Amino acid sequence: MTAPTPRPGILDIRPYVAGGSSAPGAEKIYKMSSNESALGASPKAIEAYQAASEILHLYPDGGAHRLRKKIAETFDLDASRIVCGSGSDEILQLLTKAYVGEGENIIQTEHGFLVYALAAKSCGGEPRFAKETRLTTDVDAIIELVDDQTRIVFVANPNNPTGTYIPDIEIRRLREELRDDVLLVIDAAYAEYMEEPDYDAGAALVDELNNTVMTRTFSKIYGLGGIRLGWGYCPAAIADVLNRIRGPFNVNAAALAAGAAALGDNEFVDKNRAHNREQRDWLAQQLGGLGLDFVPSFGNFILVKFPAAPGLNADDIQAYLKTGGVIVREMGPYNLGEYLRISIGEKEGNRKLIEMLEKKFR
Repeated sequence: MTAPTPRPGILDIRPYVAGGSSAPGAEKIYKMSSNESALGASPKAIEAYQAASEILHLYPDGGAHRLRKKIAETFDLDASRIVCGSGSDEILQLLTKAYVGEGENIIQTEHGFLVYALAAKSCGGEPRFAKETRLTTDVDAIIELVDDQTRIVFVANPNNPTGTYIPDIEIRRLREELRDDVLLVIDAAYAEYMEEPDYDAGAALVDELNNTVMTRTFSKIYGLGGIRLGWGYCPAAIADVLNRIRGPFNVNAAALAAGAAALGDNEFVDKNRAHNREQRDWLAQQLGGLGLDFVPSFGNFILVKFPAAPGLNADDIQAYLKTGGVIVREMGPYNLGEYLRISIGEKEGNRKLIEMLEKKFR
């Protein structure tokens, strides 16, 4: 018998592997591997999620009307051009599905989010990786890779896993250098942590042009990674395309309710942002004091470089930290094997991390 055959390229995809969450034998787990909210979820979102249990027998609002209206009010956007998804991952995949085909390509930075390349391969497209300069997006390197078959350029700003960003003037220069028919997708998953005056998440460009999309998520500062909720802000024509190909009920009712409530929880957002800033600065100070190189971060994580010596290299340190219940993220899949990405955790977890590292590096 002949079995069904997947499209060419599908079996070349290496499935995405999420950050670890278990440490057998540890008394307590400090999960610092997935850039999750250190303070948990928005209390208002939790309350709304629990209330949604009363309507689980009903289909959700397929157009996410209430949530889109709330997003638009919060960020001063046009609700008709917002498309919600099961995490911003779904928006990224829908964009690729809509605009990339066999023999065409997408461009991302060499250490950019892995989902972009996976999405391209699933459509028969080729992912191309632009060199970064000091682990930061290099606009000129991206432009050099563009050819007649380029359909999308993905830029994570700030970038995961490096934590670096480029200012709005550089994003605009990139857009000006690209052909009009190349879609620029600005992945602003960590925008809520940005406080630099030269940064813009991308909404202004979306409003000005018809070939740029901004994606956002509820997984980070709102603490809603477990319910999978994100959104894209698009030109009207692109929003229309995404609404044609997304599932009719692609966001569940509990996620819709929790997301809308989270947007009204300014106290929690401010508290989470302040905690992240304070603890990120403290961790950076401590890591520097131990002589470890790290990348100055604008997200809720820090990328740390470890020596090549046995017992002190990234793989050995990751295994060592796990014995104490501290789980961090390996960076081999991002071609950064000498590094570990460490999410900003609760104070207790951050201190446990440093206590363990002190035994190795002091």
